[in-house]
Amino acid sequence: MLGVCWSDFPAIGLRRLEVQVSSVEPVATDWRARLKAEWMLLLFGTLAITLAMLDPQPLASYRRWLQLPTVAGLLGLLIAIQGIRDSGLVQHAAAALAARMHSVRTLGLLLVAATALLSMLLTNDVSLFLIVPMTVALGGVSNLPLVRMVVLEALAVNAGSTLSPIGNPQNLLLWQVAHVSFLRFAAAMLPTATIMLLLLLALTWWWLPRTHIDLDRTSMQHHERSVPLAAFSASALLAMVLLMEFGHAQAGAGLMILAFGLLSWRSVVGIDWLLLITFAAIFLSLGHVADLPLVREALARLDFSRPATVYASGIVGAQLISNVPATVLLLDRAPDPLALAIAVNAGGFGLASGSLANLIALRLAGQAGGLRRFHRVSIPFLLICAPLVYGYWLWTHG
Repeated sequence: MLGVCWSDFPAIGLRRLEVQVSSVEPVATDWRARLKAEWMLLLFGTLAITLAMLDPQPLASYRRWLQLPTVAGLLGLLIAIQGIRDSGLVQHAAAALAARMHSVRTLGLLLVAATALLSMLLTNDVSLFLIVPMTVALGGVSNLPLVRMVVLEALAVNAGSTLSPIGNPQNLLLWQVAHVSFLRFAAAMLPTATIMLLLLLALTWWWLPRTHIDLDRTSMQHHERSVPLAAFSASALLAMVLLMEFGHAQAGAGLMILAFGLLSWRSVVGIDWLLLITFAAIFLSLGHVADLPLVREALARLDFSRPATVYASGIVGAQLISNVPATVLLLDRAPDPLALAIAVNAGGFGLASGSLANLIALRLAGQAGGLRRFHRVSIPFLLICAPLVYGYWLWTHG
């Protein structure tokens, strides 16, 4: 038997071996942490692949489920927002805002109100792309409780976007199907949005401390700013929103890649590409699930002429497959598109899967424990909000 003694190795060999071992361990730990962070991609990616093997479908079905315009729109928005981040103006604006606020609670109420208002005008995901990076920057220079604020902002876009026909994808779809005016749709959604916003403001007031804002002046001084990049990125963001509004999301994403590739290629490289892949996996897997014969047969047994069935189906469907796919699934069955709109918007609360905006907010923040904190607040919020909304709807339509 060949015996080897540690004393036979020269000292320099030991040092090299120690360096190799120590360098391997962090790499392995980093991969484990990355896989843990990307659990959603692994889950929905595995589901999409499994369904494709067990229930193969024509290529046209996969294209329909993928919702390429939505993915392309998300890509364009991510690039433009990354350009704004790279300009350093967000960090500067965040520090200036914090310097003018007297308490954490006041600043939190302002951010929540701004998020809800923007979601009515610029859609829920665009609002998050604007507000969450600013909130993260604020958390870096002050004692603002970052995870709490991001959770509140996710709830705020769900509540605020409920009011507007263009506030979120499900509203835009149902508005077109309902064939009513902009103001008629908004009037129908006003009581629901009001209940949601009042509950949210009460939660914000209770959950955020009234302590004074402490700013790290040293961190504030190190932010370099590029006004030209900020102006270009803001213009690109507006152009992308307009292109999405008129159905040219894919062309817009191509223009974003070309323009930023020439003028600020780091903004293209720096976006969260795994987020795009995650959403593609979600669309493919949940779209396939919604089209399964078993799912469709189960829905055929429900009596959608009853308001309670429409309301419960919208909320449960949103919890299981998100509110946009749930809207598509229930659209042909619900007799009243406006009643369905109320249901699927209420279903945006609860589980993080209830709305893609929840997932975007948590992903942009990138904070450990964010999902757990979100569910501790969002699930009770749904349990309180849903009965109130339904009770008011029955009272006014009974």
